[in-house]
Amino acid sequence: MTNEKRFLVTLQPSGLQFEQVSALSLLQSALLAGIRMPNSCRNGTCRTCLCKLSTGEIAYQIEWPGLTREEKAEGWLLPCVAEARSDLQLEVPDALRLREK
Repeated sequence: MTNEKRFLVTLQPSGLQFEQVSALSLLQSALLAGIRMPNSCRNGTCRTCLCKLSTGEIAYQIEWPGLTREEKAEGWLLPCVAEARSDLQLEVPDALRLREK
């Protein structure tokens, strides 16, 4: 039995939702839940997965992802190297469900 807090991630405008899986990135958690978010390198450099945080708090798995200080301050994030620290709402216009639940 675990006491880990589970965080719900909602993608807008689709309304798709998934739970953050402990130790996985937001992108990996979405894929595990059957949701495709734009991605390519999966290491925080290509910026294909760049999306905007509307609400919530994240932490990065790497020291400095491929974002400027200004982009981070404006709420942009790279879900391939980020984890939820609270429930989140992200703006990901190209997200889609890969399979039915």
